Amino acid sequence: MSRRIAVILGGRSSENPISIASAQSVVRALESSGDEVLAIEVGRDGRWQLGTAGHPELPARLPGKEVATTLSDVDVVFPVLHGPFGEDGTVQGLLELAGVPYVGAGVLASALCMDKDVFKAVLRDHGIPVTENITLRLGDEPYSPFDFPVFVKPARLGSSVGITMAHDDDELRRGVELAFEHDEKVLVERFVAGVEVEVGVLGNLKPFASLPGEIVVTHNEWYDFEAKYDDGEMDLVVPARITEEQIERAQELAVRAFVATDCEGMARADMFVRDDGEVLVNELNTIPGFTSTSVYARLFEASDIPYPELLQRLADLAVERFERRRALRF
Repeated sequence: MSRRIAVILGGRSSENPISIASAQSVVRALESSGDEVLAIEVGRDGRWQLGTAGHPELPARLPGKEVATTLSDVDVVFPVLHGPFGEDGTVQGLLELAGVPYVGAGVLASALCMDKDVFKAVLRDHGIPVTENITLRLGDEPYSPFDFPVFVKPARLGSSVGITMAHDDDELRRGVELAFEHDEKVLVERFVAGVEVEVGVLGNLKPFASLPGEIVVTHNEWYDFEAKYDDGEMDLVVPARITEEQIERAQELAVRAFVATDCEGMARADMFVRDDGEVLVNELNTIPGFTSTSVYARLFEASDIPYPELLQRLADLAVERFERRRALRF
């Protein structure tokens, strides 16, 4: 069954170019499956540009009512937005008000998973092991209780933007300054020696996990922006080269984190398997990179769900949640 699907791309955050690359793959795959696709691009300046995929009209800063009316005239909305003003519950709130099914996490889960400080607090409360960190707020002095190296990152950003691997006090200070350019809350995280793995999660009330994939950085010291998006800088090994018990543990924790944060639809869990064998959750990305060669898609490809089918399942899940919630009495 073909659908009329709106794909929202771009966005105001620094991850705008990544969103556009993801959305181009999504649009092509949806159109190849017979869906009618309407592309809605949000510029870095906040302007909304409407039109069919590849044929946008002139941009205009639309008031909420007009945006909601436009979005409500489709069967499903697929937000392919990364970072603030898209992956953090803001656009999801707009879509809730518009009364239209949309792919991925809702308002609460989107906002919760975007804030790594609050996310880890919720997981700790559910007994899910996470990477250790302290949180600095605007005005705090740079500080770390952990041995070097440590990671310094904005609390509410993605794609490794604004992140530093600090090896001494001077790098820590510069890393904190950089992170505060992007956010008013900064995390200092303990370095984890071990294997970095990622697990895809798919579903609503009964989510399931993909095979874990192992991140192998080929040149850089850690999995930074270049390693994520430049050709030849990262290898993904699926399944990850960890024990069967660790594979099952990673899948279990990914699903538990998904449920604990009230996610639905999709998410990618970023995790570590420490040298001593313990599995830790680091982050949940509610709108992961979405080209056909992105990690999330490749994890499910290796789990026998090819990219076009994955997109159709996500659209089905969006409609299922919408119909289920519409039956509630508010």
